[in-house]
Formats: sequence, structure tokens, C-alpha cells
Amino acid sequence: MNIDFEKTGGLVPVIIQDEQTLEVLMLGYMNQEAYDKTVQENIVTFYSRSKNRLWTKGETSSNFLHVKNISIDCDNDTLLIKVKADGPTCHTGSRSCFNTEFNQNFILELENIIADRYANPVEGSYVNKLRNKGLNKIAQKVGEEGVETVIAALAETETDLINESSDLVFHLLVLLREKGLTLETIAKNLESRHK
Repeated sequence: MNIDFEKTGGLVPVIIQDEQTLEVLMLGYMNQEAYDKTVQENIVTFYSRSKNRLWTKGETSSNFLHVKNISIDCDNDTLLIKVKADGPTCHTGSRSCFNTEFNQNFILELENIIADRYANPVEGSYVNKLRNKGLNKIAQKVGEEGVETVIAALAETETDLINESSDLVFHLLVLLREKGLTLETIAKNLESRHK
């Protein structure tokens, strides 16, 4: 990777993004030494402008940022690092340093929770109860929730529509997982249809 550290006075901005939800978690800066350490250890290390030294995110909190992918922008002077965070990214305890009202990508997070329930069954989990009933029951639940969503849209309150839509999306995610598909597959299909 040919990073142009000189263009920006020795430091390049680094956008940290959750690898699963794609939520932007924070912005930091790296010099060559911080970048080299990040690549070597697969843990994000910044150059702290306030501390005037290398700073590994999580060195005091243990909320490390594990590198999953590093990309560079078209001008070779900004990095995008996709990570798996060990905990909250912000020193305030928030998942992101940006005060977003809600996790815009919670559906992707929910998909991961469902996948985890498949990989690590939890006694009493609704996902596991559905899974144990099999594909036909899961598909039936998607159909039921679809009909209930239509009814709510035509004859019930906005709150009812929101609740039924949420149920529909949840059960669809379980069905996709049961069939070994992901939202990424659906998103790529939708993108390919877009003209």
C-alpha cells in the first residue's frame, strides 16, 4: 500500500468502521510507525496528537480494535480500516465516537446475533425454538408476519405497522440464516437490479 504520509505532514486520517454493521466508530491519525505496528499486530494503533506518541486503541480499556481490512482512498492519503471491536470504541462508553441517535445498521447486528444463536445455541432462545421447528415453520412465520404487516398497513395504527414490520424483518433474517444466505447476498442482488 503506497500511503502518502508526506502530503499531510506525516499523519494521515484513519476512519474506523465496524466490519459487520459498517457503522463509523471513530476517526484517528497514523504516521508510518503507527501504520506499520497496526499491520504487524492486526490491532489498530494511532499516533496520538495530544499525547505526542503511539497509542494503541484499547491499551487502557482493553477495548481493542482488531483489523479485518485496510483500504486506501484514491489520493493515497486517507485510510479506511474495518475492525472487530472488543467493546465500546468511545472513551465515554458509547459504541461510536459519533453521537448518532441509533445504530443505523442494527439489522446487520441482528443478523450477527441470529448467526451466533445458530452457532452457539442458547437454551430458551426464540431463534433456537424456531430453528428446532424446522424450515417449514420458519417459512410459515415469514408468511404470517407478511400478512400481518399488510393488514397493519391497511387497517391499523402506525405503531402496529412498525411492530409487524419488525416481526417480518426478524423472521426473514432467521429464514435467510436457515437457508445459509445473508443480507449481503440480498443487498448485492438488489444492487445488481438497480438501473
